[in-house]
Amino acid sequence: MSRPELAVVVPAYNESGSIGATLAALAAQTDTDFTLVVVDNGSTDDTAGVVRGFAAPFPVEVVTEPERGAGTAADTGFRHAIARGAVLLARTDADCRPAVDWVATARRHLCSGAELVCGRSVPRRDERPSFAERHVFPAVVRLAALYGRYRAAHRRGGFRTPYVLIHGHNLAITADLYQRCGGTPRERLEDGSEDLTLLNRARRHTGRIVRAEDLVVENSLRRLRAWGARRTLLWYWDRRWRPPTPSEVHVR
Repeated sequence: MSRPELAVVVPAYNESGSIGATLAALAAQTDTDFTLVVVDNGSTDDTAGVVRGFAAPFPVEVVTEPERGAGTAADTGFRHAIARGAVLLARTDADCRPAVDWVATARRHLCSGAELVCGRSVPRRDERPSFAERHVFPAVVRLAALYGRYRAAHRRGGFRTPYVLIHGHNLAITADLYQRCGGTPRERLEDGSEDLTLLNRARRHTGRIVRAEDLVVENSLRRLRAWGARRTLLWYWDRRWRPPTPSEVHVR
């Protein structure tokens, strides 16, 4: 029996300088039986050209989504993959490096009964993180997630599973649940956390949501370094801090 079709979705905006590392990490996967869907979100650089020129051991499709927003781009990519026959979906971002077993781990969790898998984020090693970046900031994020578990908004009636920490750059979901729950919100990056909205939508439709510490992605530190710890945390906390101009939202 053939394995379920799996697609990896990567939203990308002006990532010509960083997406090569993401592509290399995906090409090094122990499981390369997937289709890569890169969503060029109105880039003004050669992001699409870099992707098309990469010699990948899997099919690569570049989709264009001119309406700006990580959630909008992700939704376009997920729905494109589903229309092409994908049954299992995974997402990472164009400044991230998934662990070598990332695809295999995502597939294992989804094929074992999970419908949404929320993975673990660690700093990119090639960015030489400091002690605070490796240990202190991630610990604060986990504490914030614990607080989120007990927020009234996350405990209202209708949720079928407890709140868990989710990262938009490291998740896997079945195509069936994605369609049932309405998917990722199509909104600007500064208007909300599309990954949290997806989680809460999914929590109303299934109890099979897991936090998977073995699903690991190395995430870039560039936003933390550009904005500082306080502003970065406030950004992730319901956008309680936002950059002065929309262009500054997209840290490069």
